[in-house]
Amino acid sequence: MHSRVLAWPRAAKRLVVIGLDMVLALLATWIAFSLRLDGLHQPAGMQWWVYALTPVLAVPVFVRFGLYRAIFRYTGQAALLATGTAVMVYAALLSCILVWQQWTMVPRSLGLLQPLVFLLLVGASRAFARFWLAGLAAKSRPGTGRLLIFGAGTAGAQTAAALGIARQYALVGFVDDNANKAGRSINGAPVFLSTNLLSLVERERVTDILLAMPNATRERRNQIIESLQGLPVHVRTLPSMADLASGKVTVQDIHELDVEDLLGREPVPPNAALLAKDLAGQVVLVSGAGGSIGGELTRQIVQQRPRQLLLLEHNEFGLYAIHQELEAVCKAQQLSVELVPLLGSVSNPERLAAICNTHRPATVYHAAAYKHVPMVEDNPGEGVRNNVFGTLNMAQAAAASGARRFVLISTDKAVRPTNVMGATKRVAELVLQALAQEHAGTCFSMVRFGNVLGSSGSVVPLFRKQLAAGGPLTVTHEEVTRYFMTIPEAAQLVLQAGAMGQGGDVFVLDMGQPVKIMDLARRMVQLSGLSVRDAAHPTGDIEIAVTGLRVGEKLYEELLIGDNPQPTDHPRIMKAHEPFTPWAVLQQELQVLLQAANANDAGAIKAFMVQHVQGYQPA
Repeated sequence: MHSRVLAWPRAAKRLVVIGLDMVLALLATWIAFSLRLDGLHQPAGMQWWVYALTPVLAVPVFVRFGLYRAIFRYTGQAALLATGTAVMVYAALLSCILVWQQWTMVPRSLGLLQPLVFLLLVGASRAFARFWLAGLAAKSRPGTGRLLIFGAGTAGAQTAAALGIARQYALVGFVDDNANKAGRSINGAPVFLSTNLLSLVERERVTDILLAMPNATRERRNQIIESLQGLPVHVRTLPSMADLASGKVTVQDIHELDVEDLLGREPVPPNAALLAKDLAGQVVLVSGAGGSIGGELTRQIVQQRPRQLLLLEHNEFGLYAIHQELEAVCKAQQLSVELVPLLGSVSNPERLAAICNTHRPATVYHAAAYKHVPMVEDNPGEGVRNNVFGTLNMAQAAAASGARRFVLISTDKAVRPTNVMGATKRVAELVLQALAQEHAGTCFSMVRFGNVLGSSGSVVPLFRKQLAAGGPLTVTHEEVTRYFMTIPEAAQLVLQAGAMGQGGDVFVLDMGQPVKIMDLARRMVQLSGLSVRDAAHPTGDIEIAVTGLRVGEKLYEELLIGDNPQPTDHPRIMKAHEPFTPWAVLQQELQVLLQAANANDAGAIKAFMVQHVQGYQPA
């Protein structure tokens, strides 16, 4: 029966509501007469005209205000306001008719009393319809989750309102750390103390928990997420308050936990002077602009209002996507930045020279590189051509055109590498260290850091995909450990480190504490409301499979070759002291490497790396 009501045609539902309003108009007229005449009313004489008039007058007015177009289980403040306005118009018309006709035994005050009673009856009917029909809709979806909202503040209340309209969850209540809020209610939903969370989840059969604390510090969010790990619930979150620019919360704002929530730390506010130093009003070039790091660099550079931003990328779609995104940002924020999309490969020195001679960039950020360890291991010649000689080509073109700064985006895999990719990045560093002694007009520097969360090579998107497919999550070794940093934080630190360079500097970013990939996998499974299936828990939901280390993969990554890094003005940026080969010597030896790369001679390439890259141990 319930499902049949929801399945009625729209026209049938509309006729039912119109009929109901006509009945309510008659009932309001009877109540108004009874109140005015101080007794149960029995119509007589000209009073029958009022009974005939009120429904005939009310329905056209309601039609004119669109009240019968609403879906009653979704009606909210806007619909109630429209109803109030319609009743006011109806009251004015009714009063005018009563004053004009002056029917005997019909008080003039009925023109105000009857609409007031009518408004109360209509409002009550709409409220009842909303909750009754919404309840039917919820019953028709047996899979509706039971939700707790962590955070009994403004964002939590707005979220509850949004979820109440969408009816995607049955709201159990709110959870908060504040003992003063416990025992109270928000729009009828109780507020519980967070210390009783485990028993609350079991008692109320909670399936989902939503973090609605956009103003909480990163440390506090991590503490809460840590406390939720053992619970059989799916944890989701709202974005930060800065992202909720409209001040309203919608169902679309609710998303899976960000990688920052899983592994992040409290960010250090950027130094505005350092960010703007080599960017504001300048011509800036970013190679690899369509990649994860290159794209984030361009997003942050454009905020510093350079005169011209050159986007160099060999992937056509990647270039198109970042160009469209930045154009939309510039238009929305009224940034007067000239964006120049440039298709080209860093392996083409003639193209790079033409670009640099035409646009004369003052600062170059070189993010173009092959970075997937197994892919470069299988294609060592292309890895060398792109990562080593692409860097050399870009650096020489920038220096020849008068660029003041050149910043290489490097990696922790360049430190005592066990794979070709890491070794090529260390040779690229050696190239810039050597060129820094030869080109006094251009300040060459390098910024070395570990994995960035959410990048194309990051493990987090892979785990999410594997979770969606039902598992297993694949980890190469139970002890494999990595440093992680969010893309925005890494890009900000790159820009600031580059501005501090004096020539030949190797900057190292403070990556925080290293993370075991196995621990990360377990955490992602648990926070998805699932359990890990292993020998101790054979009935769990998701298996974590150990596949074995890939060729060239290390258990642990390092950030420094030497010891005693030098601090800088930024607490998250250090300066390393790394040995290098003078350009006069390195230039000759690079010819040997180029010949090996052109022949894709893996043995010769690895022999070169063993000789020139400190700590390189080929797998």
